[in-house]
Amino acid sequence: MAESSRRAFVCGHPVAHSRSPLIHGYWLEELGLAGSYEGVDVAPDAFPEFLGSIGRDGFAGGNVTIPHKEAAFRIVEKRDRDAEAIGAVNTIWFDADGRLCGGNTDAYGFAANLDDEVPQWAEGRKAVVLGAGGAARAILHALKQRGYDDIRLANRSLPRARELAGRSGGGVSAHRWEAVAGLLGDADLLVNTSALGMKGESALEVDLDPLPAHAVVADIVYVPLETALLKAARARGLATSEGLGMLLYQAVPGFERWFGQRPTVSEGLRKKAVADLENAQ
Repeated sequence: MAESSRRAFVCGHPVAHSRSPLIHGYWLEELGLAGSYEGVDVAPDAFPEFLGSIGRDGFAGGNVTIPHKEAAFRIVEKRDRDAEAIGAVNTIWFDADGRLCGGNTDAYGFAANLDDEVPQWAEGRKAVVLGAGGAARAILHALKQRGYDDIRLANRSLPRARELAGRSGGGVSAHRWEAVAGLLGDADLLVNTSALGMKGESALEVDLDPLPAHAVVADIVYVPLETALLKAARARGLATSEGLGMLLYQAVPGFERWFGQRPTVSEGLRKKAVADLENAQ
């Protein structure tokens, strides 16, 4: 396939809300590439057929978003280590032998964003993680990769937290939501992986007073860009990391696979994404 004719996609159901076309379109224009990146709405029952057709449709690969990440994990012929560890696929490409491969870039995106915004996070070893959904799996993987060995996972459903902690191996403990305040006293990092605090969702109510002064607070929610959690953390003088950066950085590896050039998360891209979020509110 000629480099200039390469096409990539994001598929989900629904998919109209996805910012991925904005991100990849920005990079295509910035790098002067003639390829395309488009959103494709695919219902769950049509997803296996869609994946089976992407080579014939001229796609070099693409992104997979809700609700297809676990189905993609099952369908691809080959998975990278991150996808295996997380149990979900968000990036698809073809290898040199034509096999459909799946990876997961969420853990990379989370860590790369923190490296950019609050590099001191990497010195920590104790973390409190809120939520036990799909995003939490990627965050736990990222934390363990970067040396965190005491990760306290709190969730409203304790059985679900226990299940995820058990799948994640040593160093991860499960806790009731009501126990959060007692977990924060010596934490180096607090991460919200839940939808709480997102526009249209219930508020995330956490007392940050027990956190030590050096702690970093991260929220993967990016609508609104400054969540109540981050606002409270900044009021306390704590270092913070917002969710938009994770979204931008997780897109980097896929773009490089499909279009052959590694893009950068620039201030220009960030401003364009922020403007888009503001226009949508």
